[in-house]
Amino acid sequence: MYVVCKEHLELAIDMFVDEYEDAPDVVDLKDTEFSDWDPPVQCAHCEQAGKFLVV
Repeated sequence: MYVVCKEHLELAIDMFVDEYEDAPDVVDLKDTEFSDWDPPVQCAHCEQAGKFLVV
């Protein structure tokens, strides 16, 4: 599972496929709220805001 900015979305998808050998689901964090989990504010690869969850 990766929280990333738009710039690193393709990289996160590639990493997910390499690790799990399956296509991930991509969730736009702007449109989704979680009751028991607060996503990281920052991208896993840079200082920008995390906008997508790759899971």
